[in-house]
Amino acid sequence: MDEYLSQTPQATQARYIRSRRRLLVTLNNGVELTVPTDLIEGLKGATPADLSAIEITPLGTGLHWPNLDADVSVEGLMQGIFGSRKWMAQQMGRTGGSSRSVAKATAARENGKKGGRPRKTA
Repeated sequence: MDEYLSQTPQATQARYIRSRRRLLVTLNNGVELTVPTDLIEGLKGATPADLSAIEITPLGTGLHWPNLDADVSVEGLMQGIFGSRKWMAQQMGRTGGSSRSVAKATAARENGKKGGRPRKTA
């Protein structure tokens, strides 16, 4: 466990920046991470008072919001993991697979007027 901790950055400070709706985490190696709070599972839409009440876990490897019962790992934040696997899959599906836009709808209508998508030829 000691070897793991010596190789894993740990949070030494964490605070909520109200004016930017961001989480600022300072690590023991001097690196500072800034993450929009709405990207983190359980924090979207939370009040500034609830977002300001941040606890750093005793080993510095996680953050906890007691008023929201929300947790995130510091290592996960560094890797762009802002929640559970299931929650991240849902979030990625919403943004990455979005198929509704004015441009796509217009292109589909124009393509339909031409007889639809051309058939693949072998």
